[in-house]
Amino acid sequence: MNNMIDIKNVDFSYTRSTKLLTNLSLQLETGRIHGLLGKNGEGKSTLLKLISGLVFAKKGTIATLDFNPAKRQPEMLQEIFFLPEELPQLTLSIENYEKVYAPFYPNFSTTQFNEYLKEFEVESKSSKLDKLSHGQKKKVMIAFGLATNTKLLLMDEPTNGLDIPSKGQFRRMAASAIDENRCVIISTHQVRDLDSLIDSITIMDGHEIVFNESIESIAKKLLFKVVDRNETDDTVIYSEDSLRGLYQVRENTTGEESKVDIELLFNAIFADKKRIKSIFSSKNN
Repeated sequence: MNNMIDIKNVDFSYTRSTKLLTNLSLQLETGRIHGLLGKNGEGKSTLLKLISGLVFAKKGTIATLDFNPAKRQPEMLQEIFFLPEELPQLTLSIENYEKVYAPFYPNFSTTQFNEYLKEFEVESKSSKLDKLSHGQKKKVMIAFGLATNTKLLLMDEPTNGLDIPSKGQFRRMAASAIDENRCVIISTHQVRDLDSLIDSITIMDGHEIVFNESIESIAKKLLFKVVDRNETDDTVIYSEDSLRGLYQVRENTTGEESKVDIELLFNAIFADKKRIKSIFSSKNN
């Protein structure tokens, strides 16, 4: 796989006195759905804006689809769709929104757009966007973004405003939209919403990247399991009490297979970043 995004030693700040991102480096591959996770205020939205060229790095380099995003070249922009957390106020109907904006994306599919709208139970394309609820408007924009078939799809908190059934629909549609030539980056602090969807996990803390690994690598090096409350050993990194027993994240020293629990992983990293970093940097694992 090739890197769709290549960020090296980037600094960024909105004001001279406070840096939001310092010496940040990150590479993201094509053919994957990447989860960009972190608490509110860590700089996830800013990172997506840097990738798409909406804001500019103070230092360092960014390559998006082999372009410098700060130049906002048409050849790059037609292959990027960015869904922000705060949606723009538009008075257009869904149908007219498509007529105005779809021509910017050479691979846009009206057939796919209609199918996504139908799955989301958005009944009429004559509906005005400003008359829709926040959740319905979010569904329209997700459907449009997926239908652009751009090489790079950036989504900032896409599940905010969606009910539980709609979140499931979103996961199914996003999973079906990915192929080896496309890269999807989903930024969220609601880690459960990306369960069984993402191929790799990037976590921000302290305005920096503290973790960036594929699901395959995580499953190989960490073990997620439920055990009796009195069961513990030196492999345990993090434990969380529940009605079933202790949910644990352990160092996987036996090669046992388990399903990656994103929320447990998230909590384990914040509980013991140093040990997690050591496990993933070890050449023996």
